Amino acid sequence: MEYLLEALNVTKIFGTLKANDNVTLKVKPGEIHAFLGENGAGKSTLVKMIYGALQPTSGEFRWMGSPVTIANPAAARKLGIGMVFQHFSLFDALSVAENIALAMPGDFDMAKLSEKISRVSKDYGLPLEPTAIVADLSVGERQRIEIVRCLLQEPKLLIMDEPTAVLTPQEADQLFLTLGRLAREGCAVIYISHRLEEVKRLCHNATILRHGKVVANVDPTKETASSLAKLMVGGEIHVVRAARKDKGGAVRLKLEGLNLHADGPFAVELKNISLDVRAGEVVAIAGVAGNGQSEFFDAVSGERSLPRDAMLLIDGKPMGYHGVNARRNAGAAFVPEERLGHGAVPGFRLSENVILTRHSSDEALVKSGMMQKNGASGVSERVIKAFDVRKGKPDPEARALSGGNLQKFVVGRELDRKPGVLVVNQPTWGVDAGASATIRQAIIDLARQGSAVLVISQDLDEIFEVADRIAVISRGQLSEAYPSSELSAEKIGLLMAGEHETREMAHAARA
Repeated sequence: MEYLLEALNVTKIFGTLKANDNVTLKVKPGEIHAFLGENGAGKSTLVKMIYGALQPTSGEFRWMGSPVTIANPAAARKLGIGMVFQHFSLFDALSVAENIALAMPGDFDMAKLSEKISRVSKDYGLPLEPTAIVADLSVGERQRIEIVRCLLQEPKLLIMDEPTAVLTPQEADQLFLTLGRLAREGCAVIYISHRLEEVKRLCHNATILRHGKVVANVDPTKETASSLAKLMVGGEIHVVRAARKDKGGAVRLKLEGLNLHADGPFAVELKNISLDVRAGEVVAIAGVAGNGQSEFFDAVSGERSLPRDAMLLIDGKPMGYHGVNARRNAGAAFVPEERLGHGAVPGFRLSENVILTRHSSDEALVKSGMMQKNGASGVSERVIKAFDVRKGKPDPEARALSGGNLQKFVVGRELDRKPGVLVVNQPTWGVDAGASATIRQAIIDLARQGSAVLVISQDLDEIFEVADRIAVISRGQLSEAYPSSELSAEKIGLLMAGEHETREMAHAARA
C-alpha cells in the first residue's frame, strides 16, 4: 500500500460557490502533510469531506487503495480517521471525561477512562483534569480536550485544523514531538496551519490551495516562509510596520488595584492588577492559556462588574460598576477570543451581527428601537471590503464563514467604529498570513491615530510585531509592562512561569 488516502478530482459546490475545484492529492502512511491556503481557500471543506462531515459533489476518495464513501464522522472514525476541529465540538455543561466519552466506541468504565485521560494527556504534555467542567476552561484547555480525544482513538490518519493556534510555544513543541512519534509509528497526519515556520519544521509535504484549486505541491523544508506565503496568496505579503512609540499620550484606559474573585471552581482569581494604556500605544498581555486571560477580558469589557467603580477608568471616567454597553458608549470596543458564539451569533447574518455591538451607540443602525437594515448592511459591506472577508453569498450567516474570515469580520466590525479604547483577545487566531498582516497593521494604525489598544495574545511573534509595551499574566497576576525592546522570548517565558510573583513575595518577606 503506497498511499493511505487519495482524493481524486474532488469537487464541492455550495450554491454558486465552488469551495473545492477538482482537487487531487495523496497522503502516505507516516507522512505529515500540510494543507496551506488563505482563509476560504477550501482547506476546511476538504478535510470535512475526508472526515465524513460533508459529502463531495463529484470525485472520489480512496482509503488504503480502495474506493470509499465516508458517510459520516462515525464511519470515518471506524476507518481510523480522527479530526481535531478548529471550532470546538464540546458540550460546555459536561466534564472533560464526559465529553471524551461521547466519542468513545463500545462500553467503557468511566473511572478507567478518566485515569487514561489523565495519563495520556500528561504524557503528551497537554494535561487535563477529567472532572473539570468545560464551561470553566480556557480556550487553550478546550483545545487540549479535542487533541486528547482524538489520540485516545489511536487513528491511522489524524487531521489537525490549526492545532497550535491556542497553545503556548512549549505546548506546541510537545505536540510536535507527539506528532513526530505518531508519524514514525505509521500514522499519517494532515496538518492545517497558518504558522509557516512550524509547517517547515514539522511537515514532509505541503499541498497549497487557492480559491479551491490545488496550485502547488512542495517540500516545505526546501521553501521559505515567504515563498510559501506567496504561493498561498498569489503575490507579496504586506509587511507590518509598527513605528514604535517610546511613550504614548494621555492615559485612556486605567486599571488600578483590580481584584476579582473566581466565579467558578476552575476559574482564576484576579489579584491587584494595575495597568495604564495610553493614547497612541499598543500594550500586549502575554501568558499561558488558563492563567486568567478570560477573566481579565471579562473584567475589562464589563461582562463582569468590578467591586469598586474606580478600579477601571476610561478617559478618566470611573467605569468599574458599568456594563459592556456603557463602556462601549464611553468609546471602548471589545473583541473576545471565541468568535463563533461570543463574538458573533452563528445563525445571524453578518449585517445583523453588526448590530450586536453598536445598537446602543449608533443611531444609523438603531433608531427609536428599530433596526436600520440599510445602515447595518452598509457597515457590513464596508468591513467585508476593508478586510477582504470571503463569503459565498451577499449577506451570509456567521456560521457559513470559515474561521479566519469570521475573525476578520469580527475584528473589522470593532475597528470600523474607530474606538478610543480597543481591547482585543487573540486578534489573529486561525487567520492566514495575509489576513494576519492586515489585522495587525489595522490595530497599529488605530493606535497611531490616538486610540489606546490592549491586545491579549498567546502568539509571541504577534506580540513582538505589534506591541510598544508588554506585560505577562500568570495565575491571575499581571507583571509590570516593559518596553518591547527590553524583552526577549526567554524573559517573557520566565514571567509566564511567575517570576514577578516570586519577586513580589521576596519583597514582602523582606518588608
